[in-house]
Amino acid sequence: MILIDKALQAREDEARPIGVGLIGAGFMGRGLINQIVNSVPGMRITVVVNRTLEKAEKALREAGITDIRVVDDAAGVDAAAAAGAVAITTDHRAAAGASAVDALVEATGAVEYGCHVVVEGIAQGKDIVLLNAEVDGTVGPILSKRAKAAGIVLSGADGDQPGVQMNLVRFVRGLGLKPLVCGNIKGLQDEYRTPTTQAAFAAKWGQDTYMVTSFADGTKVSFEQAIVANATGMTVEKRGMRGADHAGHVDELTTAFDVEELERVGGVVDYVVGAKPGPGVYVLATHDDPKQRHYLNLYKLGEGPLYSFYTPYHLCHFEVPNTIARAVLFRDAALEPLGAPTVEVITVAKTDLPAGTVIDGLGGYHSYGVAERADVTASERLLPIGIAEGCRTLRDIAKDEVLTYGDVELPAGRLVDQLRTEQAAELPVMQPA
Repeated sequence: MILIDKALQAREDEARPIGVGLIGAGFMGRGLINQIVNSVPGMRITVVVNRTLEKAEKALREAGITDIRVVDDAAGVDAAAAAGAVAITTDHRAAAGASAVDALVEATGAVEYGCHVVVEGIAQGKDIVLLNAEVDGTVGPILSKRAKAAGIVLSGADGDQPGVQMNLVRFVRGLGLKPLVCGNIKGLQDEYRTPTTQAAFAAKWGQDTYMVTSFADGTKVSFEQAIVANATGMTVEKRGMRGADHAGHVDELTTAFDVEELERVGGVVDYVVGAKPGPGVYVLATHDDPKQRHYLNLYKLGEGPLYSFYTPYHLCHFEVPNTIARAVLFRDAALEPLGAPTVEVITVAKTDLPAGTVIDGLGGYHSYGVAERADVTASERLLPIGIAEGCRTLRDIAKDEVLTYGDVELPAGRLVDQLRTEQAAELPVMQPA
């Protein structure tokens, strides 16, 4: 990580900035544009893709960019870049195909559309950063396999809590400790929040109401911890994770787990609500060497067997340029699946759903997501929540009932469903020993 600043400065000095194609000019996208334009040498925004061009243009102008050109294709992106302008377009294929783009950042939070962006980016040889845990948690393993086969870096993002956890995991492993719990610190958890209850908060911060609701109802943290599990090989203690209310410091969690059980299952992902230092992340790890445990005690980490490490913040878009640089300059992913998934995010009814209900989007009125072991998800044919949007229920579903594939009719012709089929065939879920 510390190498990145000098590497980027070298690209700036050589007048060879990394070209970034941003997909999605929402809340995170706007912040990332401003960060790259005003604070990151050796990197430039080449093109912004958004359904509404006015939003893309506004985000660029807010960052101080005035030479903005509407384009239709990759040639237009390259022509704008050659003239020192920034392109805007509604077509992600224009960004993926442009030679002036080195890396794509997928920041829409949409599953089906995000799948198309990643597949096209891989086909065009672009490194890709996912600010989209929903895509990663639904079909990340097969997309990662495709990317590796093509020599592409497909990475989760620094600054997002999963990326911060993975950086902490790598740091802890570098010290010679074994991470056994990866945790996320939340301020709120209420599965029954809706876009109506979260509208005022979303308006205050200029965020998407459905996205904000997915934070509150547990869907987002389930995706975040699922992709950490898939990147570390960890699992969950139970459906939905432990998710304890904990008003104290995360250091106090070192006595809350059975270390032998953690070792047996290979570690778990979890979250706590209300803990300090919020809204950060934590890793609980153990050390096999009694000599080193003596030193850890001297250095005020306690007597073990679990030791607490934490990062007291996650700075979202501020850190994403680090991921872009890691991918393009060092061929390193901040976060990527190891192979077949170990944890999935399944669909639970937020309210009674009569037969014939067409399920709305993530963070909506109809469902919330919870983390479940991938082997259970597969054996019981549970419906991943990344698949649920647009599905029509075939029977009455009761509130808090878990949905299965047999309960719904899938929309026709979706790429995400094709990728799920490919993932199941090429990366079959391992049954626990």
